Amino acid sequence: MQNALAPRDMRFLANENFPAEAVFALRRAGHDVVWICETASGASDEAVLAMATGDRRILLTFDKDFGELAWRSDLARSCGIVLFRLPTPTAASVGDTLAARIAERDDWIGHFSVIEPGRVRMRELKM
Repeated sequence: MQNALAPRDMRFLANENFPAEAVFALRRAGHDVVWICETASGASDEAVLAMATGDRRILLTFDKDFGELAWRSDLARSCGIVLFRLPTPTAASVGDTLAARIAERDDWIGHFSVIEPGRVRMRELKM
C-alpha cells in the first residue's frame, strides 16, 4: 500500500478550512505544504482542485464537497484528497493531532481518503 514517496517528501495543498496549526506542524515535520489562505484565499473549490492537480499535491480539507467534485472531474492519480471527518481537536493539539494522522500512512497519492475517528477509508482515483 505504500507509494514511492518517503513520508517527508509528501506535497500537500491545505484548503482554507485546514487549521493553521496543522499546516505549521506539517511544515515542521518536513512536508512541502502550500496553504490556500496564504496563496489564493477565497478560491473556488474547482480552482483549489485544479491547483492540487496542476502541482501534484495532496489536498487536505474538512470540506465534504470535494468528494463529489473529485469524482466528477476525474481527478488525476498524481494527486489525492484527504478529507478529515474528525471532531476538532483542541487548539493546543490540533496541529500535532492532524499531522500525526497524516504521518500514519504514505500512500495518500492516487486516493480519495476519509479520516474518521478510528479508521481511514480510501478509494483509488479513476485516472
